[in-house]
Amino acid sequence: MKIVVHDTASAMLDLLQRPLEERPDALREMLSPLHSVMSPVMGDVDLVEMHRQGSGFRLDREDPRYVTALRQMQDAGVWDRIGDSLAAAWERISGAAPGIKHAETVHVVLVLGDPDDEHLTVRNAGYFGLGGIPGAIHLLMWPTETSLQKIDHAAAHELHHNVRYANVAWNPMTVTVGEHVVAEGLAEAFVRELAGEQAMGPWSKALSGAELDSAYEKITADIDVAGMQNLTAYVLGDATAELMGQEPVGLPDFAGYAAGLRIVDAHLAATGLTAAQSTALSAREILLNAGVPTSA
Repeated sequence: MKIVVHDTASAMLDLLQRPLEERPDALREMLSPLHSVMSPVMGDVDLVEMHRQGSGFRLDREDPRYVTALRQMQDAGVWDRIGDSLAAAWERISGAAPGIKHAETVHVVLVLGDPDDEHLTVRNAGYFGLGGIPGAIHLLMWPTETSLQKIDHAAAHELHHNVRYANVAWNPMTVTVGEHVVAEGLAEAFVRELAGEQAMGPWSKALSGAELDSAYEKITADIDVAGMQNLTAYVLGDATAELMGQEPVGLPDFAGYAAGLRIVDAHLAATGLTAAQSTALSAREILLNAGVPTSA
């Protein structure tokens, strides 16, 4: 596997020197490595429009905070650390699962987020990623104490997804709650075995005690609910689902991550496998090993 961490720091610093009307095209050029990988899967998606609708930095205004943030990220060695983390992650997965399918090249693009976007800076502590399409990893961050410490581990989390979905079929119409929460639990367990518990994101630790027990019961009862349009609340919680125009189901933020990690930990304990060795296992197998009934 060839891992290419694109120098988006230089690209964004250049973009921010341009007139506002030129910035969308400059961003489109920066995102082009992702577009070439994602468009055969998602159709001719407009990544600039996704950036605008998501938590990306604003294209329609000057903001002196942006250059300062990029310099802070450069000083923290963020791009180099992402590359090192991804190399270590791939070494661990390929060593644990020889012959596992994977993209020949994985393009990694880190984009600055919007400091005024509460979903990014508060709910997600300043960072999150998208890595489920083999060959593309999109990371978004605004430098916070947490994101500066953990963005490289988020990259490893996304690489686990990237390799998993080169082996496990993913269909937006048929994907289930079970597949989604298992994938998130596996990716967080993988970060833990790669870099320690302190490297894990805030998502899988968002719930504990009775709140986690209640969420776990709700999620496992609905484990076979299918279709991406129905899954956001089960994985990311009601607030994010409503932000995306989807129906709430009565779950707090990141319920699916915590429940997924509980499921995966039960699977790991029952089998003696690692998260790296489990990368390509079906959700059904992992759920059954964890004692969660499923008809999927």
